[in-house]
Amino acid sequence: MNQIPKEVFGDKDLFEKELENIFYGDCWHVVGHVAEVPNVGDFKTFDLGRVPLLISRGKDGQVRVFYNSCTHRGNQVEVSASGNRKEFECPYHRWLFSLEGALTACPGSKEFAPDFKQENFGLLEVKSAQFLGLILVTMGKNTPPLAEWMGEEVTSTLSALLGGDGRLKLLGYQKVSYNVDWKGYNDNDGYHAPMLHAGFRMLNWQGGKGFQRMAANGNLVFEAELKPAQDNGFLKDPSLIAFKGSDPARGSMIVQLYPTTVMVKHLDMINLRFAIARSEEETEVHYAYFAHEDDDEELLQHRIRQSSNLLGPCGMISMEDAAIFRRIFIGNKTPGVAEFQKGVTSFTELPADLKQNDETGNLGRWEHYRKLMGFKREGGK
Repeated sequence: MNQIPKEVFGDKDLFEKELENIFYGDCWHVVGHVAEVPNVGDFKTFDLGRVPLLISRGKDGQVRVFYNSCTHRGNQVEVSASGNRKEFECPYHRWLFSLEGALTACPGSKEFAPDFKQENFGLLEVKSAQFLGLILVTMGKNTPPLAEWMGEEVTSTLSALLGGDGRLKLLGYQKVSYNVDWKGYNDNDGYHAPMLHAGFRMLNWQGGKGFQRMAANGNLVFEAELKPAQDNGFLKDPSLIAFKGSDPARGSMIVQLYPTTVMVKHLDMINLRFAIARSEEETEVHYAYFAHEDDDEELLQHRIRQSSNLLGPCGMISMEDAAIFRRIFIGNKTPGVAEFQKGVTSFTELPADLKQNDETGNLGRWEHYRKLMGFKREGGK
């Protein structure tokens, strides 16, 4: 159970099956946060695998998710990443849709087919649900309710990560494309941090007590105390790594929602990473940074400074991950298996007790992947 065949990384045919079984199957997928569309008419586009989505806040204040496809001939309706519209217009034949998705105008409709009814041609809505403003969608027919799919292990930490009430304010994005498949990107573990990240070593930055927990459906949770770093001369401005609005006892929180979403609260930074599985060798990640609506100006500016400077794709303590993703993809083109060692207590059962720096927390995600894909273990079920 601690070995993963290297063939699962970067296989084109396998990626097609993953799209059907996982991304278009009975899983919930994070596609945004309502703070990204705070005003009536605000929208965001996003992709779930190859399926284009349109997220819109209607005049009634409700946030909805639609397939970004005209119900006439299937043309992509909106091409901008975000913005504000009074309505959505398909440029092909000028069909108009309201912010709530209803078809409001279609030129020449008197000459349409006899059974045409305008009310039947609104934008198709994708099943969605929210948790403290976090927007999730599913294309599956038998997906469990969101609260059941997450589980209590996730919701407790995720609530704290989202500021307690989810009342967030978008600060901005960094968007990057990694040359690695989504599984390599998301196989990041708790074991590597003290060895890989130079920023931790240079600042002699040590974590305190914490935990790592496997949750239902391949989800994973980390929490750790962050001891305030001592100024040892490496930073000209050590206020960059100061705590201003957070409790150091819960200074680092990470929630990984299966299959691709990573959400991080580190020091005073709130970072939601929306990932798109583009292909068997490309994963696009939108690093979105947030403040809390109640922040004063000083704390707001502090969060902005901490955000991409620490954990963005070129952040002081995460740049190494970006390099490792590609090297995982390259190295796994060799024969054999990828081995998990730190924290392994059984070769047939998932570990019941996880230390915060074990790598075995990821085994639950791989076991969930195996079940969703219908694979059997070697010599077993």
